[in-house]
Amino acid sequence: MEGFIDLVMEPIKEVFIKFRLFLPNFLAMLTIVVLGLFLAWITKKILSKVLNVLRFDSWCDKTSITAMMRKGDIWTKPSDVLVSAIFWLFTIVSVMVGFSALNIHAINNLVTQFFLYLPSALSAVLILLIGYMVSGFLSRAALIAAVNGGLSYAKFLANAVRLLLAVLFFAMALEQLNVAPNIVVSAFTIIFGGIVIALAISFGIAGIETAKKIIEGKEAEPGNDKKGDVEHI
Repeated sequence: MEGFIDLVMEPIKEVFIKFRLFLPNFLAMLTIVVLGLFLAWITKKILSKVLNVLRFDSWCDKTSITAMMRKGDIWTKPSDVLVSAIFWLFTIVSVMVGFSALNIHAINNLVTQFFLYLPSALSAVLILLIGYMVSGFLSRAALIAAVNGGLSYAKFLANAVRLLLAVLFFAMALEQLNVAPNIVVSAFTIIFGGIVIALAISFGIAGIETAKKIIEGKEAEPGNDKKGDVEHI
């Protein structure tokens, strides 16, 4: 009977010992995460006030940053975008540092890889953000130019410009993240080339009537008639 009790109690004792060893690390993790979130919140509040004092939004208005954001369909104030980005960066870093306090080998490797990968991730996010604004800006510019030029497929042209730029910047972001670079380059080449060919065919078919009108307009000009008469004589 005593052997049976020892057999049952032995795993419980091992679990209790491991939990007692793990508890300080767990409490350290909770402390780091809570302090990190608190510091992130304080930083957010202080940075928001500092940017208001420095009139950061006005500076963005003068340097056309706000205009580019609006043309890229981003309607949040530049100061709010910057403050939110820094807040979430602080939050993620605090959580990862807290996980490292657990002193678990697999998690420590994960945290190390995260900090090594962080610069590439930030670069990719920056590329996507700039690409989103640039694609929106150029798409709207193409739409305005096409409408002013009297093209019937102005909206289609604007969407095509946005799509091409979106594919381009997305491929750049994936390449920065080093996500299967060979596959990304091959896929980008195929997709980008296919879109260009499809657009070329579409514009060629859609432009037949426009080209016909241009040619008929030139043939109808009085100067062309006189020139033809002189050549005939």
